Amino acid sequence: MTDAHKAALAQGRTESQAVRVYLEALRANKPVRGRKRTPESIGKRLAAIDGERASADAVKELRLVQERLNLEAELANMGTVVDTSALEGEFVKVAKSYGQRTGVSYAAWRAVGVPAAVLTAAGITRAN
Repeated sequence: MTDAHKAALAQGRTESQAVRVYLEALRANKPVRGRKRTPESIGKRLAAIDGERASADAVKELRLVQERLNLEAELANMGTVVDTSALEGEFVKVAKSYGQRTGVSYAAWRAVGVPAAVLTAAGITRAN
């Protein structure tokens, strides 16, 4: 394997990692549709679940327990904001090269949630 080939492989790994981490952060912080839940509304639902469990059959109880676990996790993560600016900076550095090398179009980037302003900063246009 030549040094040039090794360098190309290393560049591909580095670019792929930056793109993957940024896209995963976008996905994790994607806003959900509908009314936002508050700690109070979650608390009310948790109390209601406790009341429903007493008279629930086995399958409904299983679903209620899972709903309780989901709500408790949501409550614990409420207010946690992930700062994607550092990830975005790394993405901007490599996105154009990565997209050209792998054949990813502007439309594909937009379809997975990358903001147009970020693509512009990366030098990716609709013509790419």
